[in-house]
Amino acid sequence: MTALPAYAGLFLSAFLAATVLPMQSEAVLVGMVLTDYPPVLLVAVATVGNVLGSVVNWAIGRQVERFRGKRWFPASPAQVERATAWYRRYGRWSLLLSWVPVIGDPLTVVAGALREPLVSFVAIVAVAKCARYVVLAAAPMAFG
Repeated sequence: MTALPAYAGLFLSAFLAATVLPMQSEAVLVGMVLTDYPPVLLVAVATVGNVLGSVVNWAIGRQVERFRGKRWFPASPAQVERATAWYRRYGRWSLLLSWVPVIGDPLTVVAGALREPLVSFVAIVAVAKCARYVVLAAAPMAFG
């Protein structure tokens, strides 16, 4: 039961990292791997939190016209335009880059704005986010 707050912290940092707030879940995950938490559970918790945060972006994208120009909007107009062009060119598979800093969050907003179905959105984003966390969790084990 003492580990529950640590996992909740990881979940929260992963969730917030995928939304409008500047947060780094990678450092939290790696720190927990280095302190002997089970990597598989850490990857699962971080992935679920990060995917749910991306779903928030998708939902914001669905309402993009209502929210555009708001101070808290998760992407600048230039980022949205770049992500829209990328999304229109490569379609839903561009969501495999949803983990990439700077372009990932705008891609998830654009996916909502361009009406990507939630099921395919979650499936593709989950694969991308999970793969990133697997690599991050494996790195300290490989080098430490």
